[in-house]
Amino acid sequence: MEQVLHHGRATAYRVADPAAAGPTTLYVHGSGSNHRVWGHQYGPDGPAHPAVALDLSGHGESDDIETEPGPETLSAYVDDVAAVARETGADVIVGHSLGGAVVLQLLLDGVHDPAGAVFADTGAKLAVHEEIRRLLAEDFPALVDLLHRDSRLLYGTDEPDENRTEDSDAPAEDRAEDSNALTDVRVVDHSREALLSAGQRVTHRDFLTCHSFDVRDRLAELSLPALAIVGEHDSLTPPAYLEFLAEHIEGCRMATVEDAAHLSMLEQPRAFNRALAAFCERIEGD
Repeated sequence: MEQVLHHGRATAYRVADPAAAGPTTLYVHGSGSNHRVWGHQYGPDGPAHPAVALDLSGHGESDDIETEPGPETLSAYVDDVAAVARETGADVIVGHSLGGAVVLQLLLDGVHDPAGAVFADTGAKLAVHEEIRRLLAEDFPALVDLLHRDSRLLYGTDEPDENRTEDSDAPAEDRAEDSNALTDVRVVDHSREALLSAGQRVTHRDFLTCHSFDVRDRLAELSLPALAIVGEHDSLTPPAYLEFLAEHIEGCRMATVEDAAHLSMLEQPRAFNRALAAFCERIEGD
């Protein structure tokens, strides 16, 4: 992992294939996650382009922040992404869920001007259900269980354990580096581990920041090549959220990942990566 120093803190990020052809793509994770959720995108099976994946403040290996949930935290996360984007010369920024809100705010603030943006399983408004907010404050393990019921973070998780399959597409570099890498555990177990690692305080801050986010009335300010991509069965940020982005951002197109819920890039990486590769080719063509 590399680091960039900014605003009195260090933001960690990982660079893969810096000499590859194609636009440098920066990946921004969602609530309670870290850069490893993008292992299928920055690994050898991902799109052929230089790739960067960061840990937002307080996640993974990045320094934490002392901010109130909401606009203050969102602004700090925008600073993280902008610092890494400048350091790595990112051409395309991909944001998932909370990360998509961060990318939208970055674009609206004008602090970085990428050639394109990808909004994955996110929306211009990210209200969080009251029960999720209650469990965030009162019973974090129960929240983790709730989020892993079918069609929330993942699709098909109500199947018996013997019917669940292990994910085997993660980069070999990650497999050797950490027993929590994607290929070494079931996808659902990896997702649970990421949330538990982030912990209640940071995850609570993330979700409440999502809950306060609403830029629906500002999307007309944006005009750039963009892709709105969503899991077919996502109930946390339903397809209608992404359709709204595609309809209101000039230059934005829509893609749906079948047999996936909120973590579409993790559940169906080949389909997600095909859509992403086509978008990067569009950027190069432009």
